[in-house]
Amino acid sequence: MFKRWMKRARSEKGQSLVEYALIIALVAIVLIAALTALAGGIQGAFTTIVAAL
Repeated sequence: MFKRWMKRARSEKGQSLVEYALIIALVAIVLIAALTALAGGIQGAFTTIVAAL
């Protein structure tokens, strides 16, 4: 199984797979940073909604 993975990692398809994985990781980091930065605003909005109910 390891040999298959190494063979795939060396092929062009393996390179594109790594590139996609890096893009997904970067998007995840950006989303986490954005949600962390907006956490106070989101919490305030939900507090206002709950208070209105």
